[in-house]
Amino acid sequence: MPPRKHTEVAVGVLIREVDGALLLSTRPPGKPYAGYWEFPGGKLEAGETVEQALRRELVEEIGVTIGPVEVWKVTEHDYPHALVRLHWCKVTRWSGDFDMREGQQMAWQQLPLTVSPVLPGALPVLQWLAQERGLPTEVAVLPQESAGTD
Repeated sequence: MPPRKHTEVAVGVLIREVDGALLLSTRPPGKPYAGYWEFPGGKLEAGETVEQALRRELVEEIGVTIGPVEVWKVTEHDYPHALVRLHWCKVTRWSGDFDMREGQQMAWQQLPLTVSPVLPGALPVLQWLAQERGLPTEVAVLPQESAGTD
């Protein structure tokens, strides 16, 4: 079987400056892992940089225009439906009103997160954020409800 091709994905870690809360949204109905909580973002289109893709995706998905972008980490996750390379970007400034344009829910969360289940590919990033904030990495997420993560 030939190796699977990576799907390149730009992901926004929106951090509210006033209290450090993180924006998560649910995966829309009809998509793999529908209802799981994730950071917003999406696939890079041909010729796009990570930052260009993130800007486009956040307008399309949640209705906000972002300010400066810090490309922060890159991870990979092998889901049954796709092998993804996730380009994690920190964003602390945006304009516009949040509008969940794909029927998803949104929630501002502190660590540990109280929403569940969380998309498995996001777990390493949550652990890094916990570590940056001086929290034990095992408290990044409360125990998952029988999520069936793979």
